[in-house]
Amino acid sequence: MSMHDKTLTASARALLAAGKHLQKKDGEDPFEILTKKFGDHTDEVIRRIGKTDEAMTEVKEQVTALEQKMARGGGGGRPVQAKSWGEQFTDHDGLKAFAEETSRPARFRLDLKTTITNDAASAGALGTPTRDATNLLPKRRMTVRDLLPVISVSSNTIEYPNQTGRTNNAATVAEGAAKPESALAFDLQTVATQVIAHWIPASRQVMDDVPQLRDLIDTELRYGLMLAEETQLLNGDGTGSNLSGLITNATAFADPLTQASPTMIDQIGAAILQNALAEYPADGIMMHPSDWMRMRLLKDGDGKYILGNPQANVTPNLFGLPVVTTQAMTVDKFLVGNFQAAATLYDRWQPRVEISTEHADFFTKNLVAILAEERLGLAVKNATALTYGDFGNVA
Repeated sequence: MSMHDKTLTASARALLAAGKHLQKKDGEDPFEILTKKFGDHTDEVIRRIGKTDEAMTEVKEQVTALEQKMARGGGGGRPVQAKSWGEQFTDHDGLKAFAEETSRPARFRLDLKTTITNDAASAGALGTPTRDATNLLPKRRMTVRDLLPVISVSSNTIEYPNQTGRTNNAATVAEGAAKPESALAFDLQTVATQVIAHWIPASRQVMDDVPQLRDLIDTELRYGLMLAEETQLLNGDGTGSNLSGLITNATAFADPLTQASPTMIDQIGAAILQNALAEYPADGIMMHPSDWMRMRLLKDGDGKYILGNPQANVTPNLFGLPVVTTQAMTVDKFLVGNFQAAATLYDRWQPRVEISTEHADFFTKNLVAILAEERLGLAVKNATALTYGDFGNVA
């Protein structure tokens, strides 16, 4: 054996000796064991990846279903609708606690946000019914509040300085001469806020009927408050707890043109002039719907309608001013005014709802009282900014 072969043999023996700890007693090849374990690990990884894919598919399906629900319920990029009075009330945590309290008399109160109320022309969105919708009585469209400036206040009375006089002696002045003196006169006016409220009794079981409760609050209670408010703003006589309304303080119509046989349109034009001469140019006209239709039916000598073809949707407007029709106005009467300058509406309490068993024997009869109320004041600051008259068609 050559020296080279001896060297290789010695090296081989050394390698075998170094790998003895890898040999199993049964003689199994450690490399085969390692290969098998790598294979098992790979299978486990593939199995887990498969489960992950299944989970991702399930998540995608859930997201798709959620997007479809949002699209049906007002989502899908459309603006989120503000909660109605009823939704704010029934979604409040305090209502659930009240409904679960059975051991003693209880009271639940919630101050409501009026964003409910300025959005739209309805009483608020009701919950999706599980039966045919309740058939309710018709409701009047409210208009007077929208004509006036509204200020929120934190006290029960409001004071404001009211100018009662102006002596203007302004004139040119010769050199060295004394300058003329003018004068202003003011007094302090006080306006009290008044509460408008009403309540309805209901069975305690109504707590479990959310759509019915929302219906009661959003329609009847809210409508009742707004109807009473509209009447007070126009016709309140200022006695007792009544507001002093616009018509109560308005200036009587006196035709500055002294027309012999004026039409209804002529009278409105003259009332607009009366306002202008009082330095309060009118910004609106109010009348009963019957009187507006009487005007719409006026014809000229050729039998043509003066205010537009009956087939046309004519926007109520006279002499460039909007005509507001409301049944809060008496038939055959009109009110022309600069409403922004004439009066200010003060909101002391935003409309709110309370519910309680603390009324008479309601606790023992499983009844609750649901109360809605608001507090507001009205200051008619400039009576000559309002002109109130009679068309003379009704005796």
